[in-house]
Amino acid sequence: MTFTRRTFALTLGALALGACNSRPSSAPRSSAMRASSGLAPEMRPQPNAAYDAWVAAFKNRAGGYGLSNATISAGFRGAGYLPGVVARDRNQTEFKRSLEDYLSIAASDERIAKGRAAYARHRGTLNALEAKYGVDATIICAIWGLESQYGERMGDIPIISSTSTLAFDGRRGAFFEKQLVAALKIIQNGDISADRMVGSWAGAMGHTQFIPTSYQGFAVDFTGDGRRDIWSDDPSDALASTAAYLQRNGWTRGVRWGSESASGTLQPQAGGPKFATTSNFRAIKRYNNSDAYAIGVGHLSDRIAGAGPLRGSFPPDEFGLTKDDRIALQERLTARGFDTGGADGILGTKSRAAISGYQKSKGLPVTGEPSQELLRAL
Repeated sequence: MTFTRRTFALTLGALALGACNSRPSSAPRSSAMRASSGLAPEMRPQPNAAYDAWVAAFKNRAGGYGLSNATISAGFRGAGYLPGVVARDRNQTEFKRSLEDYLSIAASDERIAKGRAAYARHRGTLNALEAKYGVDATIICAIWGLESQYGERMGDIPIISSTSTLAFDGRRGAFFEKQLVAALKIIQNGDISADRMVGSWAGAMGHTQFIPTSYQGFAVDFTGDGRRDIWSDDPSDALASTAAYLQRNGWTRGVRWGSESASGTLQPQAGGPKFATTSNFRAIKRYNNSDAYAIGVGHLSDRIAGAGPLRGSFPPDEFGLTKDDRIALQERLTARGFDTGGADGILGTKSRAAISGYQKSKGLPVTGEPSQELLRAL
């Protein structure tokens, strides 16, 4: 299997969308990296003799990877087995959001507003990257928005701990050992210290969520300070790395990603809008191999540039509810004291728990499922 930048993480739902409506899964990032003591207990190192034995064996063969003793010592200082990482890896749920729900998150009003503000703040850098690499500045900005909410949610799990835990666990051991080696080589190269190398539980890092091997292949020192720092408060290196990645994966200067089109051949959701796409749509899919993701990037890019919403409409869902119906359902449940986590029309975990709570309070069968009947009752 050929891995794109994040093929291995697609079951995470891409763009760190989170399990509860539109709330991303990573905690918001402060100006300084959160210390490991601020992590949930299952994301802190725990004693594990078998893991320790695996690490000892890895250290014995590390020289064959070109890793120095000093790098190994620095990289594993404070590292350890993270049970929460294994739990997440084993419990990834295969599910598919409708394109309507996906775009409601990917191009939410909040993400669009933050994207326009981020684009304005970094216009000079983004335009310079477009000139150098040929990738539209708004496309780079949109990927940044989908991957980390413009740097607000980059993840705070120590990468050496997470990749070594997953390499030891063995389900995808060979893949994650490659990521561990690559992460240690990044430290050895001086791009970042081990204590600052943090990211998602599955090893994706920085503003635009590169895995270590992709970092090795595509990361760029755009600022010229001698380090390819995709973690810095200054996103320049990360944005440049994303532009370089797309350029080297087939991006064509001056060609759009695609557009909504009644004559388009791509219709991810039956009865929904159709899209005509270009070779640059396929380049975006090299970043994340998902039609919905690539449409999300393209549409968010258009919205950042000032375009309006999609013109086409989506059909009612499997329960016969339109997005407006789902929003009304959430609003009415919230008004009755059942927290849905917001009225965005996306019936996630909180909304279904709220439905169950209402059903239980009325002595109804507790299904957690929405319906027109429930909407009328509310």
